[in-house]
Amino acid sequence: MRLGFSIGTLGPVAATHEAQLTLVREAERLGYDSVWASEGYGVDPATTLAWLAAGTERIGLGSGVIQVTGRTAISAAMAATTIDRVSGGRFLLGLGASGPQVAEGWHGQRYARPLAHLRDYVAVVRTALDGRPVEHPGPEIVLPLPDSRGKALSMTVSPVRQPLPIHLAAMGPKAVALAGEIADGWLPIHFPPEHLAESMEHLRAGAALAGRDASRVEVSPMVMAMVDDDADYARDLIRPMLALYLGGMGTRGVNFYNRLAHRLGFGPAAARVQDAYFDGDLGEAMEEVPDELVDALALCGTPARVRERLEAYRKAGATRLIVGLNAPTAEDRAEQLGWLAELNA
Repeated sequence: MRLGFSIGTLGPVAATHEAQLTLVREAERLGYDSVWASEGYGVDPATTLAWLAAGTERIGLGSGVIQVTGRTAISAAMAATTIDRVSGGRFLLGLGASGPQVAEGWHGQRYARPLAHLRDYVAVVRTALDGRPVEHPGPEIVLPLPDSRGKALSMTVSPVRQPLPIHLAAMGPKAVALAGEIADGWLPIHFPPEHLAESMEHLRAGAALAGRDASRVEVSPMVMAMVDDDADYARDLIRPMLALYLGGMGTRGVNFYNRLAHRLGFGPAAARVQDAYFDGDLGEAMEEVPDELVDALALCGTPARVRERLEAYRKAGATRLIVGLNAPTAEDRAEQLGWLAELNA
């Protein structure tokens, strides 16, 4: 099982792209196979990855993930092709449907049929990346527009890699099955290894529907990680981010991370976290995240426990584990990268 590194977005620790590049170069030195830049409502991941491409030599460059409501499928294909070319063929295109908060509140796009839209989106991206004239009948994306003066166009440049791999972020059973059916990789987030193993049946079902070999679909869980001899200290560094995901990454009705906690048996705690978050009490939201939930959703604790969980992810079917770091300083995060690489060896 390989390791990837999620740099997330700019924050108080890695507050500049220069600081991020320093950490990414350390990950490259340590043998991490990829770095992943995320998209929220701030930093653009495509621009970030182009910057990282210029400052690195070997490490793969993944969007983790581009939100499909934020740009057209053609724009995503053009960005993917450009990054792949400037990096010498190192780009991995991660896509996700996001949720109504970002789609409707930030991008002004209706979040109505996310999986149908994602299916059309991937089809259009693949057509463009293949260099074929882009024609698509819908139902969610229709190109060219009917009864218009536009005609089908094709890309004037091609990515280095043929085909360029497309990974889908997916959490629910139907979304996971879609990843198995149409994607080259699956990006689950906050999945414990036990839940990952159970969810593999949905990936296999989707692959079977398309006559594909599920073992050819890369499985790259994205988890927050913190290794320390003091397990309580490690949990406390992870807890604020989990409170954000469970409480604030979505609406009351549609928060996929909160739903995951419910499926894992932490429904009452997840509901309390969300209530506190929507009441504006972030301190209480963090306090309502129990130790057991931190242990389930994060790669967290003593070196012995983290090594054990790494092995559990490997046995569950992960081909790559993408770690996000919450250590308090850039130096601490560089140390964490080394520790995790050693424990995974």
